[in-house]
Amino acid sequence: MAAMAAMTGTAQAQKRGEPAITPTTQASGGVIAPERAALRLEHADLAIEVLPASFTLQGRATLTLRTSAPQAVLQIDLDKNLPVSAIRIDGKAIKANQWRNPDGRLFITLPRPLKAGDKVIAEISYGGTPHVAVRAPWDDGLVWATTPGEKRPWVATTAEGYGCDLFWPCLDFPQGEPELVDLHITVPAGLKAPSNGKLLRVQTLDDGRTIWHWRAKSPNPYDVALNIAPYQELSADYKSRFGNSFPLQYWYLPGREEKAKGLFAEFAPTVDFYESMIGPFPWGDEKLGVVETPHLGMEHQTINAYGNNYRKTPSGYDEIFQHELGHEWFGNQLTAANWDDYWLHEGYTQYMQPLYGQWREGDARYAAMMDQFRLAIMNKAPIVSGKIRTEEEVYEDEKGGPGQDIYYKGAWVLHTLRYLIGDEKFFEATRRIVYGRPDPKPGNFKPRFGTTPEYIGIVREVAGEDLRWFFDVYLYSAGLPQLISTRTGNQLMLRWKTPGDRPFPLPVDLAIDGALQRVPMPGGTATLTVPAGAHVVLDPNAHVLRQSDAVDAVQRAGRGR
Repeated sequence: MAAMAAMTGTAQAQKRGEPAITPTTQASGGVIAPERAALRLEHADLAIEVLPASFTLQGRATLTLRTSAPQAVLQIDLDKNLPVSAIRIDGKAIKANQWRNPDGRLFITLPRPLKAGDKVIAEISYGGTPHVAVRAPWDDGLVWATTPGEKRPWVATTAEGYGCDLFWPCLDFPQGEPELVDLHITVPAGLKAPSNGKLLRVQTLDDGRTIWHWRAKSPNPYDVALNIAPYQELSADYKSRFGNSFPLQYWYLPGREEKAKGLFAEFAPTVDFYESMIGPFPWGDEKLGVVETPHLGMEHQTINAYGNNYRKTPSGYDEIFQHELGHEWFGNQLTAANWDDYWLHEGYTQYMQPLYGQWREGDARYAAMMDQFRLAIMNKAPIVSGKIRTEEEVYEDEKGGPGQDIYYKGAWVLHTLRYLIGDEKFFEATRRIVYGRPDPKPGNFKPRFGTTPEYIGIVREVAGEDLRWFFDVYLYSAGLPQLISTRTGNQLMLRWKTPGDRPFPLPVDLAIDGALQRVPMPGGTATLTVPAGAHVVLDPNAHVLRQSDAVDAVQRAGRGR
């Protein structure tokens, strides 16, 4: 029902003749001009009024920026659908001919040039009809929906693909993350506006409109979110295994209380799983928040979007809720410095799903979920290219990216790495890339950026050996390694065949008449003496990601070939 309501709102917006977004607005991240890369957004104070009746918004963004290089012109990302009406620099209005927005990037000529180390405060007034997300959350923008039954406004934003500039002036690249955000969201009477961080105040105006003031630390640019509806709320205090406490909050639509209570019951055990496996919830000084949205879901820091309509799977838990919560660690606490490292967000979070299944039910559930993931791996492009890329250049395989392999293949790479180095080293490497240290506790870590080369270096340090060969094949190559076995008499010969004949000395387990042994493969080969009549099973517990004729045949049949 939520998807149908969202499509109705989208169709209405399309009838209004909304202009298309430009390639500049559609591209989030990628190669950044030195002047833009030199900017740091210390504070974003955003006053946004959302007007569902006209499908518009009006905003004033006060951006406190510091530069590490000289600047004569500020470059701020903002969709052309939201024209600028006024700009003030350090409190003084500038003339309209001192700014321009030709293609979705605002160029502001400064009254005085900035030197390295200087700070500037830019106040930008803007508004209009924002871009509408046609197929949220895979397409981005505003979702103008109505609630089931009473048909009251139900509004949400998504921005991971096209970026934050769809509804606020920002630095639309991963390291454009603001250090602090204040959100002042004005909504019509009777509606609520849960958002990022801590709620500081709700002000009621004379006409019944309310202004919701939220404050959040270090949200990713695409994490800043608007959510508006006649919400009801469930809340509780969570006592962490690390000794601290923080609020759990779920904002849901009226009339869904019983289902909402069922989902809310999953909050505490799910966060306990993440804290036991990875480490402290990163935003314990704010909240763990979830809001029901007219789209499937998104990892909006401390206010994760949830639109799964309370569906469950044989895993026994709500996989959309569990997945988006995982991004508080992998995506929000640890953020990819370049979209080329996207797999650190999605591969890890996807892997947390079978791990949670294992934590809840044991090895059989884990194996079943990993087997399901294996069928989804396409191997069209390497997970990591080694280049600076936009979000869409990674997420969309039509543009040459790995697409969904950042989820499913990423999860399988981590599964095989865990087999190779063992649980203790695997989870220490995970904590180091997430928190920057092996011993995270509330208060001793900050949000951080990470890269694939850094991760490879951490694994080398923790494992005590250089595993670059492992990542060269699994991350930087498209095809999978093939394990070739040949039996001649009582001799069993094993050989790894890899894309580009890259070195690949990965050991493999064998079951010989039911007896399990791990076979080292230095140089990528091994020869064993095995009784001629013995029954041999290669990798009987499916620890290793490798090419499979059976999987290939199933995938070809699914594509109709």
